[in-house]
Amino acid sequence: MAKLNDPMTFMHGPRMKNRFMLAPMTNCQSREDGCLSDEEFHWLTMRAQGGFGLTMTCAAHVQEIGKGFPGQLGIFSDTHIPGLSKLAKGIEDKGSLSVIQLHHAGMRSPEDLIGEKPVCASDNSETGARALTHAEVMLLIEDFIEAAERAEKAGFDGVELHGAHGYIITQFLSPEINKRTDEFGGSLENRTRILFEMIKGIRLRCGKDFILGVRISPERFGLQLDEMIALANRLLGEQNIDFLDVSLWDVFKEPEQTAYQGRTLMSYFTELERGQTRLGVAGKIHTPADARRVMDADIDWIMLGKAGILHHDYPNRYLQDENFQPVQTPVSRAYLASQGLSEKFINYMKRWPDFVSEATS
Repeated sequence: MAKLNDPMTFMHGPRMKNRFMLAPMTNCQSREDGCLSDEEFHWLTMRAQGGFGLTMTCAAHVQEIGKGFPGQLGIFSDTHIPGLSKLAKGIEDKGSLSVIQLHHAGMRSPEDLIGEKPVCASDNSETGARALTHAEVMLLIEDFIEAAERAEKAGFDGVELHGAHGYIITQFLSPEINKRTDEFGGSLENRTRILFEMIKGIRLRCGKDFILGVRISPERFGLQLDEMIALANRLLGEQNIDFLDVSLWDVFKEPEQTAYQGRTLMSYFTELERGQTRLGVAGKIHTPADARRVMDADIDWIMLGKAGILHHDYPNRYLQDENFQPVQTPVSRAYLASQGLSEKFINYMKRWPDFVSEATS
């Protein structure tokens, strides 16, 4: 079994110095035009300095209509490249690999934010989203590929395709949401086609040393666990991506589907043959004991979200003391500011119960 401080290689790109990745976290700190802000630069480079082997950005939208949050980082225009270049260099200078997560919110794009009806794999009465035309699906694939090319031009080590959490790729994967009758709907092969076309295009048009990862959700959003296991098996087996990121919400939970209960959700993915593709998970990994327990389950790397917010230097702390005790929540605004969060990010974190205290210290 790999240990947290062991280096890790990918099929493409440079070596990762340890098994800690920073999770891609919404933080609402960038400019409304998608350009990088000083606050977001500070937040991410501080994590790189804190020892994360790989520092991943928040979800960066590949089309203007795909914006999901105020102050979201963008990668849909060449005007974003100067800021992204600064960020990639800043992360690299701190000794971490840099990966940007490529995203489109689809039906989850608020209409008042994007100024028009959101789009989806199919018409969606719940959100008011309209179905993408066939030409728009092809453009969406192209825009994800172009965003990856933009990331490479900016100096990032790689990208992750955000195929989780109910966003546009998930909306195609979900048999509950996707009611298309063309080659992008119906069978599992058809519903996954959009993702594999993106992977193929990125591999063809980006360099041989460019890292490519995919994030998936195994359940919720109308997804079926058996289909997501089959998708993961194909992603791992084809050896065209460098890592698969399974977002579990809780790494120790059992599946929601009764027929699959009696073992952890994570175990359905660790038992798959993965060849040289690396498998990692995210979801409520708080303490060093949690992290080691996950690694002992035959995971290649872990992704820290809230733990990485609370300690910008979590990996370095672990390197110094494998049993260090993370701070307990709620924490004060002043404490979060000391960890590199701006006022916008702190206010966003107030959405999470019992995370931010209004104490003054």
